[in-house]
Amino acid sequence: MTNDLLFLPKPRQLIYLGGTISLLDKKLIILDGPAPQRLHFTAGRVKQALQKYAQVTWQISAGSVVPVEQIGLVINVGPTRANHPQGYTLTITTRGIYIIADTPAGAFYGALTLIQILQQSGSEIPLLHINDWPDFPNRGVMLDISRDKVPTMETLLKLVDLLASWKINQLQLYTEHTFAYQNHPEVWAGASPMTGEEILALNAYCRDRFIELVPNQNSFGHMRRWLSHDHYRHLAECPSGCDTGDPEWGYFEQPFTLCPEDPGSLSLVRSLMDELLPHFTSRQFNVGCDETVDLGRGRSQEVVAKRGKGRVYLDFLLKIYREVKARGFTMQFWGDIIMAYPDLVPELPRDVIALEWGYEADHPFDDHGAKFAASGIPFYVCPGTSSWNSIAGRTDNMVENLENAAKNGLRHGATGYLITDWGDNGHWQPLPVSYLGFAYGSALAWAREANQAQDVARITSTYAFGDPTGQTGRLAYDLGNVYRQAGFLTHNNSILFRILQETPADITAHQELTEAKLQNTWEHIDEIASALANVRSDHPEIDLIKREFTWMADMLRHACRRGIWALGKAEGQEDVNLRRQLAQESDKLVADFSEIWLARNRPGGLKDSQARLEKMGRDYDS
Repeated sequence: MTNDLLFLPKPRQLIYLGGTISLLDKKLIILDGPAPQRLHFTAGRVKQALQKYAQVTWQISAGSVVPVEQIGLVINVGPTRANHPQGYTLTITTRGIYIIADTPAGAFYGALTLIQILQQSGSEIPLLHINDWPDFPNRGVMLDISRDKVPTMETLLKLVDLLASWKINQLQLYTEHTFAYQNHPEVWAGASPMTGEEILALNAYCRDRFIELVPNQNSFGHMRRWLSHDHYRHLAECPSGCDTGDPEWGYFEQPFTLCPEDPGSLSLVRSLMDELLPHFTSRQFNVGCDETVDLGRGRSQEVVAKRGKGRVYLDFLLKIYREVKARGFTMQFWGDIIMAYPDLVPELPRDVIALEWGYEADHPFDDHGAKFAASGIPFYVCPGTSSWNSIAGRTDNMVENLENAAKNGLRHGATGYLITDWGDNGHWQPLPVSYLGFAYGSALAWAREANQAQDVARITSTYAFGDPTGQTGRLAYDLGNVYRQAGFLTHNNSILFRILQETPADITAHQELTEAKLQNTWEHIDEIASALANVRSDHPEIDLIKREFTWMADMLRHACRRGIWALGKAEGQEDVNLRRQLAQESDKLVADFSEIWLARNRPGGLKDSQARLEKMGRDYDS
């Protein structure tokens, strides 16, 4: 047995002791501690792995009053056993296997590491000693379920199992309008929302796996799905939309932000809290409050002129804080707006959690983290998967963004690491695009120093795609970098994605874009996608995963051909045959997109997302 086991995440301290032990049938898994019942789920996961990978059946028993020769595994939990609330030691000797931890959570994490050993070694496992604990006590994933995908319960439960296996211990579902508020039915009508019953079930499922399901409801900006209804429009800062005055955001045709000076705005937020929060056992609540870009452009213009935009923002944030605290929760909020007014940061209560987010490789996590740390405000670093606005991801940016957040989060004492996964502009990317970011982010959140040099493609291939050859992970990794072949980078998206969503006139405005670069990119896509024919995996969803990657490659090829067509058209040399081919391709891409969407997600939101694809297709009409 070689000492080359692959872990996700890799333990911080691992010593191979030399040699192996053969696992025999009909041994016992002993649960030893003051509350062995709390270890039953963990032991059950190990028992399943032993049956699957080692072909042995071990029974579970509590207490230690059994013959020593019958013991195969001891899970021992008690105070000061591992000297960290989530830490564990895992020792495999010729006498047996021992997991020692301070808490049931630590024992669970030790069991997950043992399961990865069994997965690779079968019944002949190496003798070793592992001493392990996490860098960040809170290691989370935030999934956007509001723009526009709401996953099915089956998809969510599978994702929870996947993330739990990588020692993630927090999950958030970013919500604007996709919880079925019984007092506000018109807002979520047609959106296939999460129901209260589903949240209760998901909460229980997460708890078994030591994941905290944190409630999430945006409560200030990003309220368009509410304020566009006549019943709520009067609460908007700009009821008819406005020019934001920001070149990045431009003109809003619809209302976006609550008016902080309207008492009804806080009343609405109160009603959402009162209906949403009882479904969760978590005592944290993410109220959002990011990107209030139209604040001061409408009804609060006068008060903003008198008191300043930052002050008006903070005053409303503090009102929300008091409501959250009154309900016994700790408030999380996105830190982008308050960071623009650093002189106001010290006025934040010391029992809030600021979420410092940024998705480019060079985001100033160092500078912003230092400011939050100096003020005494607890904070998380929140990088992203770089999946959105991309079709197939932006791999290199993702890797650097995740590493930047981990390094500077640890430097400045961040209490959490939250991997975000968004769905901007139609949520076109399929879920497997995000697995690279989930995997590498999970590894860095657990133990950065041990994991920063991990082969991202290989660990994702093994533990997300069920392909130990590394081929599927390499396909995902390389396809996520193909946009770079076009010759220039754009902020928070890829140029190929922009080509698919922009008009032909907008496409030609990118002066760096050339037919030669697009042709080169197209050929590179063909080269990468050819590996799909050779993918081998025992993953139960491998056929769906291959269809998703095929569609992504087709979309990226289409972007190249669309760009070539648009550039030729601008020069007065339109290729009419190419336009006709693009029209036919577009119809098929739309049909395939619908099928892929419904394989993992509810129908709500599909119409809005697909409309963007149909708009692309209309450009080819003669």
